[in-house]
Amino acid sequence: MLDAKFDAILRTYLPFITPDDTITEDTPLRDYGLDSMATVELIAHLESEYGIRFVDDLLSLENFGTPGRIWKSMSELIPGSA
Repeated sequence: MLDAKFDAILRTYLPFITPDDTITEDTPLRDYGLDSMATVELIAHLESEYGIRFVDDLLSLENFGTPGRIWKSMSELIPGSA
């Protein structure tokens, strides 16, 4: 389940999303403007906010295609959340 902090962070990297748009686990992030440069910035932001470090195996475009995939990868890294 996505949390409010995660939702707010994602929104800062999605230039084509409106405040009325709902982010779901299946929202296609590229459709809302997440490009490769923004993905790198998003990774750094998530690592800082959640105190995690994405390992190389998780750093693929596929893992950053939807919020659900990002959240699943993060849940493996956040102690006590998996």
